[in-house]
Amino acid sequence: MTALSLNDLLMLLAALTGAGLVGGLIAGLFGVGGGTVIVPALFYAFSVLGLGGEANLHTAIGTSLLTIVATSWRSLRAHRSHGAVDEGVLRRWTPWVAAGGLVGAAVAGIPSMEGLAIVYGVCVLVVAIQMGLLPERFVLRPDLPTGWGRRIVATVIGLLSAMMGIGGGSFGGMTMALCGRPIHQAVATASGFGLAIGAAASVGFVAFGWDAPGRPPYSLGYVNIPAALVMGLLTTLVAPWGARLAHSLDKRVLRRAFAVYLLVTAASVVLKAL
Repeated sequence: MTALSLNDLLMLLAALTGAGLVGGLIAGLFGVGGGTVIVPALFYAFSVLGLGGEANLHTAIGTSLLTIVATSWRSLRAHRSHGAVDEGVLRRWTPWVAAGGLVGAAVAGIPSMEGLAIVYGVCVLVVAIQMGLLPERFVLRPDLPTGWGRRIVATVIGLLSAMMGIGGGSFGGMTMALCGRPIHQAVATASGFGLAIGAAASVGFVAFGWDAPGRPPYSLGYVNIPAALVMGLLTTLVAPWGARLAHSLDKRVLRRAFAVYLLVTAASVVLKAL
């Protein structure tokens, strides 16, 4: 394990602080995982500073998932205080979402950094299309699936979210909204999905990356502990500000601008990894 010089440590801390602040703001503004900011920021920070190697993207994703635990927990508490969470959906979907998160962690460890970057880019592209092109109230079906449909959809939500390093807001909230649920209820309930995904998948990323080569210093499996602590604290503190800010800004313009950012981010991560 290579020790960091003081200069590298300060540069890494600056990158983590910036990513944590922006990631928390994005999570609060749009109800999507701050991992859409944290993952590329960490990936680039590790690469620019010459830390780690072939496991840098895996570590960025695993670290992002651990930060999501704290952010989602605080978000869930806040939404519950306003009665916005559908507790029945949360209770029935959470076990399958968590199982999907654990499977996603295992699957994420199989491809190379290049392969994982392509998966990440495609998933970010889907989120960008949903945010930039589809109206908020676009509905595909009148209600959420039940039975095996629920089990399959919930597992896929957890799997994809784990492979991207994001919370439940992106795919979980999108699924609930597309199934006719009010957007505020979708975002609120999906914050509980994020807690389950982050907890299950981060344990998986630690276990499946335990002896992996090419990780940055101070990593436990595919989770970088200093980065998780700094960004977990900052995203938790900043997310409520983003939520308040969302009520005073033109959200349609913001959504489209963020969709453009996601497209650029997806392309840059893929190109950087190839």
